[in-house]
Order: sequence, then C-alpha cells, then structure tokens
Amino acid sequence: MAGIVIVGGGQAAASMAARLRASGYVGAVTILGAEPVPPYQRPPLSKGYLLGEMPLDRLTLRGDDWWAANGITLRTGTRVEAIDRSARRVRFAGGEIGYDQLALCTGATPRTLPEAVGGTLAGVFTVRTLADVDAMAPEFRAGRRLAVIGGGYIGLEAAAVARKLGLEVTLIEAAPRILGRVACAETADAIRRLHAAHGVTILEGTGLRRLTGTAHVDGAELMDGRRIAADFAIVGIGVAPETGLAQAAGLTIANGIAVDAFCRTSDPAIWAAGDCAAFPWGRERLRLESVGNAIDMGETVADNMLGAGRAYQARPWFWSDQFNAKLQIAGLNTGYDRVVSRAGEGESFWYFREGALLAVDALNDPRAYMVGKRLIESEKSVTPEQVAGAADLKALLR
Repeated sequence: MAGIVIVGGGQAAASMAARLRASGYVGAVTILGAEPVPPYQRPPLSKGYLLGEMPLDRLTLRGDDWWAANGITLRTGTRVEAIDRSARRVRFAGGEIGYDQLALCTGATPRTLPEAVGGTLAGVFTVRTLADVDAMAPEFRAGRRLAVIGGGYIGLEAAAVARKLGLEVTLIEAAPRILGRVACAETADAIRRLHAAHGVTILEGTGLRRLTGTAHVDGAELMDGRRIAADFAIVGIGVAPETGLAQAAGLTIANGIAVDAFCRTSDPAIWAAGDCAAFPWGRERLRLESVGNAIDMGETVADNMLGAGRAYQARPWFWSDQFNAKLQIAGLNTGYDRVVSRAGEGESFWYFREGALLAVDALNDPRAYMVGKRLIESEKSVTPEQVAGAADLKALLR
C-alpha cells in the first residue's frame, strides 16, 4: 500500500504524522522535507536561537529516534518537483513515490525586495529558516549597524534581538505606523514605547527608495532623501504562501491552497494544512500564519484522512517576544470598530465589532490573555463597558 505522503517538513507535517500514529494508523507515512534538517520550531529562530539561548537540539520537534520508533519515513533535503494526480505519485530529484492520500504542508516564503532596490546585495537577509538565521548570525556583533525594513512582528523581533546584543538599530516602516495591518494603534503605541526605551530608532511613514552599496549593502536611502548607514539589513515585509507545486498540479488557489471546511483541496485525495492553506472563514478564505494553526490543521487533516469528517475550527492565537515583553494575542481583530484599553499586570487591548468581542492583545498581562481567549472561544457575550469596568476580569467568565 502506498500510504500517506506529507510534503513539507514543518510544524504542520510533524503534528499530522504524530496524530496519524496516535490514532492507530498503521500504513506507511512518509514526510518529504526540503530543508536538510528534521522538523523544528520556527518562532525561536529570531529570538532564543539567534540570541544563543536555545541550542539546535532544543529547536527540533522530535528526537531522531522518535521517527524510526514510530515507523515514519523522514526524508530531509528532498524538494518535491511535481505531483502526478492521475497516477497519485509525487516526483523529486532522484526519485518518486506513490500515495493513497497526499498532504501539502509547504508553508510560506518571505517576500523579498527586488534587485532594482538592492534586494540582492550581499548582507541583505530574510528570517524564515534555520539556514537564514545561521547565515545572518555572524553579523550580530555589538556596535554594528542594522537596518530593518518592515515594522511587522518579524522586523520588530529582529530589532529587539539586535539591540539586546548591542547593535545600533534603525527600523524603517513605509506605512504611517508599525503593525498597521495586524494591530490597533494602541498596541502599536505600546510596542513603539518599548522599542524607544531600549534605543531602537523607528522611522514610520517613510518609504525605502533603495538599499545602497555595490556588492555589499552599506546603507539605505529613504524616499524623503535621508540616508541611513548600515552594515547589514533584514527585510521583514511579510510572506507569501508556497503554492507553486499545488498550482502546477491544477489545484484551486485562492489566497493560498484552497481547502474546504475539512481541509481537503479540490482533489479529494489531497489535503493541505498550515501557512499555505486557505480555509473558509465566513464569506472569505483565511490563512493563519501561526504555530497553533499549523498544529490544529495538521491534526484535523490526520483525523479526516482516517474518516473523522471533522470540520476545522480555527482558534486563532499568536505571540511575540520583544525585549522583556511578551505580547499574547487571542482571536482575530478583522473589522473591529472599537478598542478598550486596560491596565492590569501589564496592558491589554480589547477589540470589538458592533459590541461583540473579537480579539485581545495582552502585553505582559497573562491574566487578560487567558480571560480573553476563554471568552472568545466560548463565544460568551461581553460588552465593552463590562471589560472596561471589571475590577476582576475573571468575573467576566462566570
């Protein structure tokens, strides 16, 4: 029997394989991962790993012996080149393999700057893989100058690590403010204050004209004519879902690899999970780029491969570590029309739409995060006035 083949070697793939075995599946399970290393955690790459606080052996999701003990064939350094849907086979350099069911966990790829604005200069990095971080790590030496392009979470986390290691950091954000697409102005203000207190220079509403240098980057020229000196640069301007393989195979693409409520693609023998997969969310298709989503989708696919018929229920949660602060996020703030700010153990910002709670950002406030997450997941009705006036947030759960 051909069994189950999983393309991609990240969190979704590892969670799916583990769930298949835990659920009693005894057929062949093969993971084809493009990277030359076993599945590992990505969030610590730009934080603990880059700081030298988390060694490589703590990054990996499973020990080497676990894969063999569970009868899972893990093929690292194997980039799938094509899917033959009619023959149910996938092809890679040096071989091919058949499948009964196929899962695409191909993740996402960082957006890069074009060559015309210096994106291909030496010393320009993105943050996605272990190889990316290993390549930039030697640049992180005290006194060096870093230009960060992009004021999202990746850019801000890289800026925080660089400052902790004693670098001079300038962050350039073309939009009017940092975190413009993902957080309210109140959250952005709190994060900006945090970075300013630690010596990061943040330039907002300032577009990048180009990175300068001949062979190696030596600075940045801004749209307003200012020039910033830099020894290297990190580009954090978002990611794009990795859909090339699926598109070439004729699968439906819509904001990612389109799946139904059960995480099945337009081919009934092929599933998708993680950053690459776009699932139904109201009248739209949503992709979630988070560890929680990768785990939950991976496990949902495993269950449904085995006949569970279980619709995927997204429970969005995220986090970001910057300096001494942990930002925890529950829910999705899309379409909010009101924000309630609270001071507690730290700070929290509660998003509402037409009086209904959508999401909460909790900065060094785990109690607010816990309460908000439970309220959102239980769909418990709570008003902005109740959140603003509650002496004890836990009372809102009763």
